[in-house]
Amino acid sequence: MASENSPLLAYRLLGEEGVAFPANGAGGLGGESARKLSTFLGVVVPTVLSMFSIVVFLRIGFVVGHAGLLQALAMLLVAYFILALTVLSVCAIATNGAVRGGGAYFMISRTLGPEVGGSIGLMFYLANVCGCAVSLLGLVESMLDVFGADATGSSGLRVLPQGYGWSLLYGSLLLGLVGHFTGFNSSTLKANLGAGYAKDYTTGAMMTFASVFAVLFNGCTGIMAGANMSGELKDPSRAIPLGTIVAVAYTFFIYILLFFLSSFTCDRILLQEDYGFFRAISLWPPLVLIGIYATSISASMSSLIGASRILHALAQDDLFGMILAPAKVVSQGGNPWGAVLYSWGLVQLVLLAGKLNTLAAVVTVFYLVAYAAVDLSCLSLEWASAPNFRPTFSLFSWHTCLLGVASCLLMMFLISPGAAGGSLLLMGLLCALLTARGGPSSWGYVSQALLFHQVRKYLLRLDVRKDHVKFWRPQLLLLVGNPRGALPLLRLANQLKKGGLYVLGHVILGDLDCLPSDPVQPQYGAWLSLVDRAQVKAFVDLTLSPSVRQGAQHLLRISGLGGMKPNTLVLGFYDDAVPQDHFLTDPAFSEPANGTQEGGSLALSTLFPPPRAPGSPRALSPQDYVATVVDALKMNKNVVLARACGALPPERLSRGSGSTSQQHHVDVWPLNLLRPRGGPGYVDVCGLFLLQMATILGMVPAWHSARLRIFLCLGPQEAPGAAEGRLRALLSQLRIRAEVQEVVWGDGAGSGEPEEEEEGDFVNSRRGDSEAEALACSANCLVRAQQGRGRGGGPGGPEGGDGEEGPTTALTFLYLPRPPADPARYPHYLALLEILSRDLGPTLLIHGVTPVTCTDL
Repeated sequence: MASENSPLLAYRLLGEEGVAFPANGAGGLGGESARKLSTFLGVVVPTVLSMFSIVVFLRIGFVVGHAGLLQALAMLLVAYFILALTVLSVCAIATNGAVRGGGAYFMISRTLGPEVGGSIGLMFYLANVCGCAVSLLGLVESMLDVFGADATGSSGLRVLPQGYGWSLLYGSLLLGLVGHFTGFNSSTLKANLGAGYAKDYTTGAMMTFASVFAVLFNGCTGIMAGANMSGELKDPSRAIPLGTIVAVAYTFFIYILLFFLSSFTCDRILLQEDYGFFRAISLWPPLVLIGIYATSISASMSSLIGASRILHALAQDDLFGMILAPAKVVSQGGNPWGAVLYSWGLVQLVLLAGKLNTLAAVVTVFYLVAYAAVDLSCLSLEWASAPNFRPTFSLFSWHTCLLGVASCLLMMFLISPGAAGGSLLLMGLLCALLTARGGPSSWGYVSQALLFHQVRKYLLRLDVRKDHVKFWRPQLLLLVGNPRGALPLLRLANQLKKGGLYVLGHVILGDLDCLPSDPVQPQYGAWLSLVDRAQVKAFVDLTLSPSVRQGAQHLLRISGLGGMKPNTLVLGFYDDAVPQDHFLTDPAFSEPANGTQEGGSLALSTLFPPPRAPGSPRALSPQDYVATVVDALKMNKNVVLARACGALPPERLSRGSGSTSQQHHVDVWPLNLLRPRGGPGYVDVCGLFLLQMATILGMVPAWHSARLRIFLCLGPQEAPGAAEGRLRALLSQLRIRAEVQEVVWGDGAGSGEPEEEEEGDFVNSRRGDSEAEALACSANCLVRAQQGRGRGGGPGGPEGGDGEEGPTTALTFLYLPRPPADPARYPHYLALLEILSRDLGPTLLIHGVTPVTCTDL
């Protein structure tokens, strides 16, 4: 009968009475009454028993006999150096907060996230399962060494059948040799100092430093036994670090003592050919058998219990779905017997290997992966510099964590490159599986903290004073009223950004003084879901303002951070067209009819209102719309007005290559069409900006097959060819491939001279209807030119007759004239833009204010 303070009591409490686990949570325990174990019984005892295991009795001679005393001590120092680094990381994580059931898995998953934590946790579980099998195989070896039927029939006690078939039950035959015990002898010590690697008589394989180290390290891998019992400890944050350190120090001293005693007293032949030599040299051999059996049973039980707790925690976190659902089952007393049965079945499969040394390399590599993950968790927390990472255990640094990770990885590949590569491949596959399934986001991801830390550091180094035109890229702020009607524009802007900043801005009308709470924050989730569903790489910035114009000013000033701030404002065109509801036709936004998604969350269609109905009031007046454009230009921002983007070919907005049998043109008019003969507009800042944006769009895979076409306007008396040659020379310098077409403009198309109101203003004549008539004529000329009807023809239009129909125009880039200085003329200015772009299909009217092209290296 075990006494109340005996080590076996700990296992009786776990194996028979069990512990109460909650119905939910991450494998944690129920109430505080379930946390019964002290530091000694809960951490020191299971850790010492797991670290001694069968190696103390059956593999001390194996290690010293093959490696010699000096190399054996070197192996021991390397093994415990790795273990010590990992113990420091365990102590740091364990003292940084409450540790619940699952031990090492809980620490890793709550630090590195469910994907990495789940994969490492499953591998650590398999390591414990294999460790249990190793302990049992060691026990079988010892039993057969005493009771197995010898082929030579030398002992009456050898009555157990042997062979590979019988090894499924209790292992394989070991030949036992006696004799060769010399007592304390300096000659024996001298002979045992050097290495003498030979064949392992249980497997027939030639031993090396790596293979012997794998066996030794496998016997020292029980440092997590106490951490795995975290759910049963009274005070895990104190018990885990204290108990683990005591256990590691104690076992290290015992191993060194046994190495020295074996080297002083036993001949190498005895050490190499009888792994159970302790029994032969003991004063009372049954004492060794008792130690072997007790150690094997306790170590295997510790591994089985630890494995079942890890599996139960994995099942409770629901990372692997229905596969581990039975492992959630607990008995009335709270013992996770479902996880125990899972583990028991896997141990039976592992026993098919039949040889302790065969499993040693695989088990060791799996443990090293888990230890590397623990060190990586602590390293990540330290590097992230999160204010809440302040463990009470301070005897560690990022240097020890990094050294621990490197040491574990190095030893993995030295021990078994194949097993190491296979374990990392398995971990990668499990990570991919868990990433595809999706995991809980409430745990917190240290990767997010690390990204924040690094992004902040590099943003500080992104100095706007060092900007150069050679490295300019568009950084877009797209103002969106209702995303249901702006989905094609969202995707087109995503294509135009060319790796730059892309911000979706939205203005919520209201006054915070008149509201009980901020209405902006609750809406961020819906907009972020929109970004995910639309598959655009954009940030979201929302603001509250009494008017859309003021909100746009806010966003233009405060969006972005440091050197990453928008330099281009994108707006939808202001017209009377009825918005389409693209949520109804886009496959990415197909949702259940009941308005809820999988998991019970609201569908996006319920989070954004339907598009504006015809004739309903608008949040923005024509006056404020043009004023917003003027505000952006005053802030030195480029402006893009997008019209009819809903008519864009769907394949051009896809994420693929955009290959299609339908040929498309991208047309560019890099001059002010309100005064087409006012000068060579294609060489000014705005004209070059149009060329750059069209070229950027052509770099997108979906637009690779579209042909870039640039139109050049000529006066009736201007000789063809000269202007085209100059433009082609410019395109060659800018490395832009495009067709160039000349268009002869008639006298009625914007031939008037601009008034000296402001450079770049549209024609501020007071001709009224005549000006609109001229614009209509220009628009007609533009449409006829795009349809490929030759040069001239018709009053004020291109000459010539009808030509053959060519590729259609997918998108048109137009020069956006600067708005007038007089706000009273804003509606008239907008009306002229509407006339100019009315029949062009998808159109971008662009006004650039910053140089964006460079011909130098």
